[in-house]
Amino acid sequence: MFPHDTSAARKLFDFPAKDPERAATDAARPVAVGVIGYGYWGPNLVRNFSRSQDCELRAVADRDGTRLDRLRADFPGVEASTDYRALLDDPGIEAVAIATPVDSHYELASAALKAGKHVLLEKPMAASAREAEKLIEMAARFDRLLMVDHTYLYTGAVEMMRKLVASGELGDVLYFDSTRINLGLFQRDVNVIWDLVPHDLSILLHVLDRKPVAVSALGVSHAGTGLENLAYVTLTFDDNMLAHFHVNWLAPRKVRQIIIGGERKMLVFDDMESNEKIKVYDKGITVGQSDREAMYNTLIQYRVGDMWAPQLDTTEALFKECNWFAHCIRSGEKPFNDGEAGLDIVRILEASTASMRQAGRLVTVNY
Repeated sequence: MFPHDTSAARKLFDFPAKDPERAATDAARPVAVGVIGYGYWGPNLVRNFSRSQDCELRAVADRDGTRLDRLRADFPGVEASTDYRALLDDPGIEAVAIATPVDSHYELASAALKAGKHVLLEKPMAASAREAEKLIEMAARFDRLLMVDHTYLYTGAVEMMRKLVASGELGDVLYFDSTRINLGLFQRDVNVIWDLVPHDLSILLHVLDRKPVAVSALGVSHAGTGLENLAYVTLTFDDNMLAHFHVNWLAPRKVRQIIIGGERKMLVFDDMESNEKIKVYDKGITVGQSDREAMYNTLIQYRVGDMWAPQLDTTEALFKECNWFAHCIRSGEKPFNDGEAGLDIVRILEASTASMRQAGRLVTVNY
């Protein structure tokens, strides 16, 4: 089903081989799912898995008993446990979603994969590129699906952005500019780059289908924690395109905005808008030379045209992602937000941190 299936690994962990009749039966029934972590993001996963016809939510694990009391009140039919190993030891659970702090991702995901579970892993997928690589190797060895929860990629807005770029509506993309700021929660385990940049970085890689070659980053900590709460990250590509990210936990207002500048048109994605989240502007410049002064002057003509806002799919993104997770488990199809996609983001985050530690020196991203 998934790449690099090995019979030795199946024998070691006693994963039963599927016969054709059983495979057909499996494809027709919901995927039995467990969720590890019921803090900030876990309740959203539980809510969407519970309403998906393609999934059957079986159990939730969290170390905090108070959180599990809330779970029992809202979802009385779902088993609750303070030990995640109860989910991994349950042969009826086929897949787990992990929504815990990043420093626990490797331990939990590797244990789940070894237990024969498919894994939906919260972003960023690991605390280092090496950990992410090991998880990808493990998923391939045990023939399990490893998918990273980059929920924004399933929004109608991002689907439309990708469509517009791929169609050539914007022309060649010249720049990608992202601002993600608010008076937000100061994290205790990661800096603002690892917390906020993955959202819009995943959008960039998915929409443009391109990878940066190097990164420069500057950041500062104002809270005395040693973890930067304000940062500017710039990505360079192998041509004249540039991408910039402004992230900040200490801002007076919440801004979630991306601008994609193309040679023909420009696009603005404002996630704080309730209706017209995407606006496409027929604005730009035309660069040309006059015959008489070709050697001395470059003429820049400004073009100002109409603005239009495309209609977007309003289905909840996480609901679509949960359904796609189940679909890929049943079909063996490779999701676009698989482990390799998650690894690319971790590599860029690592390079950003390395650059920030060296006062913004340009650091090559090692793929």
